Amino acid sequence: MIYVGGVPFARDDSSQGMETLIALMEHPVLVSVSNSFKSMAEKRVSVSKNSSSVGPEISKCVYIFQREFAAVDPALVDLVGTDEATTCVGIAIRNCKTGMISVAHMDSPKVVDTGLSQMLSLVADHESDALLDVHLIGGFDDISSQHSYLAIRSQTKLEGYSYPLCVKIIETLMDRNEKFQIQTLHVLGHNTKWDSEGIAYPIFHGFVMETSTGSIIPASFDGTSRCPDEIVRRIRVTAAFEDPSWTGKLLDTYDTRTDHFVIAPCVWTIWQEQIALTLQNLSDTEILLACSSSPYAEVPDFVDNEKRKWDYLIRHPNWRETFPSKQARVFQRTADGTWIKR
Repeated sequence: MIYVGGVPFARDDSSQGMETLIALMEHPVLVSVSNSFKSMAEKRVSVSKNSSSVGPEISKCVYIFQREFAAVDPALVDLVGTDEATTCVGIAIRNCKTGMISVAHMDSPKVVDTGLSQMLSLVADHESDALLDVHLIGGFDDISSQHSYLAIRSQTKLEGYSYPLCVKIIETLMDRNEKFQIQTLHVLGHNTKWDSEGIAYPIFHGFVMETSTGSIIPASFDGTSRCPDEIVRRIRVTAAFEDPSWTGKLLDTYDTRTDHFVIAPCVWTIWQEQIALTLQNLSDTEILLACSSSPYAEVPDFVDNEKRKWDYLIRHPNWRETFPSKQARVFQRTADGTWIKR
């Protein structure tokens, strides 16, 4: 069930998911919030001691990569967020009563149903009627930019990637029993800008939430905050597509109760090493076209991040080197907010 401004959002029983999404995007309250969000300056999040991007007093951060989720306790974590989203959507759900927060970076309609259940497992209080604040940020009007790219390679008509994902998220929120109050709906057209050639780009690729207040701002993260175990977690996203145990699920990497990251073992094969060897010889433009769902709208370090993944796979073709005895990689937080491997 969806609420807007404290009022249940009613939909016609015959309305489709796209119609509901459009109606929400045109809701005066959500339009006003989106316009205010759009006017904010994007913050650069860093846990470096020399950084003042988000204030020197804030150091305990949980970062979420693509297809991951984490539920965080504000008593243990100051900031939680994600970035690098183009056609993906970042979701933050906060229990107004307990303050518990769950954040996910969804990349496909296939992970929405189970993914939302995963997100809510430690956040929703089924014994009360507490409203769950929901923020949706990401995705963009990728239909035109997708078409310009694919027109070169085929005549297939596309619906884009962002629209089906956003529709599925709204449909699922609407059909669940929990009370979801949409606070931010900065997606699709609200999160789109165009260049002089008519190519669409996201305005923002991510956000960060301050856990003590639930306030949310557009954000990007640097290497000190996209931690821990960045490269292995990036590889794990790709490896999960070939692991049937993760079908339809978000990747669980963070232990809410202990404030540890626990990276469960994942397997990569010689086939993935061979792909890495092939892809590393491509030009940057070819890498974008081959590896991105939105090659004209990617973040500046997309290609570099792909190359670092491939380099790791080539140097460590046997996954058992990374996960000896099939044991998870566990990281605990240090006093200064950084992470060390246990």
